Amino acid sequence: MIKLGIDKLVASPKILKGKRVGLIANGGSINGNYVSSVDLLNNHSDIDLMCIFGPQQGFWGEQQANMIEWESNKFPKYDLPLYSLYGEHRKPTPEMLSDVDILVFDVQDVGTRIYTYIWTMALSMQACAELNKEFIVCDRPNPINGSEFEGNISMPEFSSFVGLYPILLRHGMTAGEIASYLNLQFNIGCNLTVIPMEGWNRSMWYDETKLPWVIPSFNIPTLDSATVFPGIVAFEGTNISEGRGTTKPFELIGAPYIDGFDLADELSGYNLPGVFFRPLVFIPTFDKHKGENCGGIQIHVSDRNEFKPVKTGFAVLKTIHDMYPDEFEWLEPPYEYVYDKPRIDVILACDWIRKDIEANQSLDAIMKQCEEETKSFAPIRKEYLLY
Repeated sequence: MIKLGIDKLVASPKILKGKRVGLIANGGSINGNYVSSVDLLNNHSDIDLMCIFGPQQGFWGEQQANMIEWESNKFPKYDLPLYSLYGEHRKPTPEMLSDVDILVFDVQDVGTRIYTYIWTMALSMQACAELNKEFIVCDRPNPINGSEFEGNISMPEFSSFVGLYPILLRHGMTAGEIASYLNLQFNIGCNLTVIPMEGWNRSMWYDETKLPWVIPSFNIPTLDSATVFPGIVAFEGTNISEGRGTTKPFELIGAPYIDGFDLADELSGYNLPGVFFRPLVFIPTFDKHKGENCGGIQIHVSDRNEFKPVKTGFAVLKTIHDMYPDEFEWLEPPYEYVYDKPRIDVILACDWIRKDIEANQSLDAIMKQCEEETKSFAPIRKEYLLY
């Protein structure tokens, strides 16, 4: 079994000895024996755990919808302060860190830029740098493997909590690698220690690690949903359901105005690798089109090593936009409290993809630009790879 960064830290906690420790974690922060990181640190005789911090979705991942804030409270088992980093504050305040000498980050990412856990990490690194606190990242696998990367680079002028710094949409990096990249490339200046895993290689998908899967949030319930997420997340910026309110979020795409058979036929013409589009009808129980019959497709990944989630997502997005010009809509702001840009531009951290779709640019032209950005980022990314 893979030895996670948290296991290595607990096995040799010299760096924590004599220090007051804070932990950024959530319900998915467990090791291979299902023991939570909170328990591992709190129950260790040489570790003085002072408080816990939780990211978006609530500590237990209990929040279903985007942008639902939660408030700081107490961690019930140990009566420790539990600070929300997705409430009034996204960044730890000096008051939150007043009893902390060293802050440990141990949260499972999903391998997509828009997922906010890596940005909670980045803001926490900033806070530690400003207050002269140490910061440790306990590394975990990229669940959709660390070999493949694709998509556009986020543009600084579209910086938000779903893309604070320039990085690829599907980045193919671990949290520890991203932390090192951010710290050096953008001069955060944090006293950073990354504790790498043992036994993980970049080609591994999460189910090949033999580690237990715990949902990072309720709308990424499975590795299948994480696999399609890098491209299908774009639909959060449209009036099309991305499957929230069903048992297959991000695997189902549809709206009341879509004919799933026509859509599946049109998409088959792209000959996209490793994927099959099955027409269907579904009824979301909440979120967009709640209680309505939605025609659409299920995305079946037939070969995940050939599948290109970003290209696939953009193909579906462009096709629905072109097939249903009178019904399709880009949703208005805000998204992650950005009020002056369409939601899709915040999600994709650029406006050129939306504008290219509106200008009837081909999928090949859009992906050519993405490939150029991917190639430009590749050598930078390579400098920070640990595995």
